[in-house]
Amino acid sequence: MALNNLVNQLGELNPQVFRELKGRFKQRNVLITVAISLVGQLLMLIDLGLELPSYSLGAEINWPLWWQDVFVWLSLIGIFSLLVVGTYMLISDLSKEESRGTLNFLRLTPQSSRSILGGKLLGVPALLYLAVGFALPLHFCAAIAGQIHLIELLGFYIVLGSSCLFCYSMALLFGLVSRSLGGFQAWLGSGAVLIFLWFTTMVIDNAGVSHYPADWLTLFNPTIVLPYLIDSNSFDPNSFYPVERSFQDLRWFGIHIGASFWTMAGFIVLNYGVGTYWFGQGLNRCFHNPKATLINKQQSYWLTASFQAVILGFALNPQYKNWRGYTHGLEENSQMLLVFNVVLFLALIAALSPHRQTLQDWARYRHQDRTFRKKGGVIADLIWGDKSPAVVAVAINCAIASAMLLTWILLWPANEYKIPALFALLLNSSLIMIYATVAQLMLLMKTQKRAAGAVIAVGGLILLPPILFWIGSMTLYETPAIWLFSVFHWGILPYANGSVFLAIIAQSLALTLFNVQLGRQLRQAGESTTKALLSGKTEKYQARVSHLIH
Repeated sequence: MALNNLVNQLGELNPQVFRELKGRFKQRNVLITVAISLVGQLLMLIDLGLELPSYSLGAEINWPLWWQDVFVWLSLIGIFSLLVVGTYMLISDLSKEESRGTLNFLRLTPQSSRSILGGKLLGVPALLYLAVGFALPLHFCAAIAGQIHLIELLGFYIVLGSSCLFCYSMALLFGLVSRSLGGFQAWLGSGAVLIFLWFTTMVIDNAGVSHYPADWLTLFNPTIVLPYLIDSNSFDPNSFYPVERSFQDLRWFGIHIGASFWTMAGFIVLNYGVGTYWFGQGLNRCFHNPKATLINKQQSYWLTASFQAVILGFALNPQYKNWRGYTHGLEENSQMLLVFNVVLFLALIAALSPHRQTLQDWARYRHQDRTFRKKGGVIADLIWGDKSPAVVAVAINCAIASAMLLTWILLWPANEYKIPALFALLLNSSLIMIYATVAQLMLLMKTQKRAAGAVIAVGGLILLPPILFWIGSMTLYETPAIWLFSVFHWGILPYANGSVFLAIIAQSLALTLFNVQLGRQLRQAGESTTKALLSGKTEKYQARVSHLIH
């Protein structure tokens, strides 16, 4: 009865929450969920209880240490359950709504996208929340018995809640943009989250901090704060390794963010908050208009700048050996930043590139807008307009990222690594622009599978060159010039010598040809149907007159 009252009260605040909870909080479902939670906790306690002899100190058992292990295992199970199972539930729910046609009905309701999607965040994983809620008493008791500070436990819950909001927002966005995958999308999304959590958990527990920009990725796994709660630097309260290997030595722009639980937790929540904000922007744009680009071009500029600022901070404190030197460590970190930027720009290309119908309307009707010239004409529209091609916007994003990395490279103390790093930055930007132009060309095709064609074309440009070079036995050392045309060019530059200039010229020529072709196709798409009909009638009239004369 109390549960029904709570559901009704939530329904008054958000009708979507009521709709989701009403369909899930059946008596049978609730009883099964509670039983799974309680039985799972019991089995875990029995398993850890069998290991009590290993916690003995002479005649006594080290109970705080045992309870810390209970706390860690409960935390790990809870994190994986909330993020992996919750992701699957949300994506699967959107897939079912899409197949039944009820998602379009929701789009037509007067509720805002924030209200509908917020209701799904709260309602779809409701049974999962219930299962976790029944584990909270044991988790709280384990923390007290394990001598964990309650204020830090509260901080852990805040980190976990932020991670759920981030991951669930990402799941909703993936569910909306991957409709063509059908029922497979839920398995793909949750599987990706599972693999990421598993890999980063192993890194946190065994490898520790690497002083590479990839350390940033581990901050999206909430398990990273567990060692701080048990006064250890791994998930085992009895295991320690040097501080310089643990995440207690993690730095960002020289700030020692890993020095304490609160600096680490605060930075993690900040990362989750920024990521959730950008996912929210995409959700607000594409929920009511599935054909819209995920973000507008102005937002993409801010996204690129914020991404560069965050990731660059982890590249300033490289890991290096005495015989290599500090600057060589900076060069290795710059190469990893280029890899991150390729991933970022592939996502931006997918988020910003409009499809054929949108481009056709833009090319055909933009001249009819009386305020078009007052707004800055074609140039301003290419920079800011949502319906114009994305190539210019990608170029501006490249310029933003390159300017930030260029400033950092020029400040390196040693000069011998600056020139290869600058060439790598230039080649990377050139390849990204080629990918953007090819993707936009593919999206202008008349076929139905334009998006799949764009993915295959860009994927082929990235993967095929190194595969073909490897099949042809073209090694990095024997034919370095050929490898400059691959996405792994940054590793070949020390052996390329003068071939770099030829690669830059060839890429510039290819980029020019692709853009000329794009401009030609846009002009053809911009020809109105009326003009085409009139042209056809004129040709027929001329042919008839010529026939009569002769």
